[in-house]
Amino acid sequence: MSALESIRSIVDYDGEVGKITQFLEKFAGGSNGKKAAMADGDEAMDGEQQTGKARSKYVGVLQRVANCAEDTVEIALDDVRAFEVEQSSGHPPFAFASSLAYRIEHNTRCYVELFSRAVDALMPEPEAGAQSEQDADVLDVIFRARRDRDRRDREALRTFDKEVARAAGAQGVGGAAGEPESFPAVLTRRYTLRFVPRAAQKAQAVREVGASQIGHLVTVRGIVTRVSDVRPAMVVAAYLCDACGSEVFQEVKTRQFTPLTQCASQRCVENKSRGKLHRQTRSSRFLRFQEVKLQEMTDQVPMGDIPRTLTIHCVEGTVRTLSPGDVAHVAGVFLPQPYTGFRAMRAGLLADTLLEAHHIRPLKRRYDEMAAELTPEMHMRLAQLMRDPDVYGRVAQAIAPEIFGHEDVKRALLLLLVGAPTKRTNDGMAIRGDINICLMGDPGVAKSQLLRFVAKVAPRGVYTTGRGSSGAGLTAAVMRDAVTGEMVLEGGALVLADNGICAIDEFDKMDENDRTAIHEVMEQQTISISKAGITTTLNARTAILAAANPARSRYNPRMTPEENINLPAALLSRFDVLFLMLDRPSHEDDLMLARHVAW
Repeated sequence: MSALESIRSIVDYDGEVGKITQFLEKFAGGSNGKKAAMADGDEAMDGEQQTGKARSKYVGVLQRVANCAEDTVEIALDDVRAFEVEQSSGHPPFAFASSLAYRIEHNTRCYVELFSRAVDALMPEPEAGAQSEQDADVLDVIFRARRDRDRRDREALRTFDKEVARAAGAQGVGGAAGEPESFPAVLTRRYTLRFVPRAAQKAQAVREVGASQIGHLVTVRGIVTRVSDVRPAMVVAAYLCDACGSEVFQEVKTRQFTPLTQCASQRCVENKSRGKLHRQTRSSRFLRFQEVKLQEMTDQVPMGDIPRTLTIHCVEGTVRTLSPGDVAHVAGVFLPQPYTGFRAMRAGLLADTLLEAHHIRPLKRRYDEMAAELTPEMHMRLAQLMRDPDVYGRVAQAIAPEIFGHEDVKRALLLLLVGAPTKRTNDGMAIRGDINICLMGDPGVAKSQLLRFVAKVAPRGVYTTGRGSSGAGLTAAVMRDAVTGEMVLEGGALVLADNGICAIDEFDKMDENDRTAIHEVMEQQTISISKAGITTTLNARTAILAAANPARSRYNPRMTPEENINLPAALLSRFDVLFLMLDRPSHEDDLMLARHVAW
């Protein structure tokens, strides 16, 4: 077995910290960092002149963190790239592969620590009156007491050394004055540092992220299928020695760790005693932790393949950002996760993968969130549209414009997308405002295309088929949590479509037992679960859009509607609107359809 020689790293990390400090102190750009990154030399010179006059963007962020107004420091890689271009004005432009932003993208976790060191050095003192003693956090009070204790100990030790030196006739040397603090820097950081990816970085599918991107900052697009509870995750464990009274800290960097049992402080070593350590939960550092399952979108899955899932770890500011059914771009560090226990024995050298979330951008938002970001031009267009007497018809024509005809169906689908507020009576009873629509008709009348369009346009839409869905897949299934091993509920299509639209195609081909699972959803908009010792009620405030074929594939005019519509009366009564879309042979209609397709 041959041994390879070790290679020393040629990266000057002290120099990198210096560049980072310069960036945090001097960068004065705002949201136009991307524009500055593409600017030429003259614009970069102007940016340098403005930098000296304006206050640094990140100095203000650090001041708000020191005042406990914020707990997150977000570093935009577009700002890093823009600052490098400004600093290189007058020199030949350098490639992105040799820039600091490139090194951050390809070694993100290391640069999180380097940026944290620079932030710790630049962290200002809190402003007067920024936080009162009543609003102070428990750890802030403990840190302040520890700093005062360490300062008194160093002053007492310095005074003792001077007296000993004076008694010996020598010059006093304060050896204890420069000793570091008795607790690690991770314990004192009251912020979380995250990177925002470049705007030019494209989002990938889960199956496109490979082993070559381990440790890189990648962006993944998908739909959230499962979200765990927010739990505390220990990052620093604090212990108290019963013999010497010293505090011992242990950094936790893995999911499983072995707690310390014996004290190894200098006092116990001098006294030749190994005191027993007791964990102090109040002095330990915990972070909010949440696990999210992100699944590939339908358009990202090749024909015949199964959608792949990626585990997302959210910490502190990124928790409670995603809900089941959300479609989002998640940027984070792609890392391996070794198996533990018996799974490690079976897996051997294999490891699971995860993504440490740094930045989350939801793609489908609610109407009120989109309305809050309307531009003045969009407000003007909406005002012009409101003055149109036929605004209802014009907006309805924008629904699936490639499909010819079906004006009444499109008007109903517009009302389905808009919805109505839920009313509550004086006695607390809720009356749903969403409507349920069933499209019953012959094959080839674009029922499935209408369903796909509505599910795509809706802020939250889920598309499924009757043959490929089960009762548990529509409502909820009992799963075992991979983190805690407890039995948890994983929401189905109707739960994922909460506050949205659930489109169910081939509704007539669904099994009768599975079809009865949506009776409660269509009327009460809730799902009652009593499985595996879990008894709860889930919200399913969704509008259902179903498409079905008649009893004999085509509608038979010689038969009554009850004989053609192959649905039970209990389910049929829960649909507010039922459309019969028939394909009647007509020369004029076929000619108009051909012109619509050809033109």
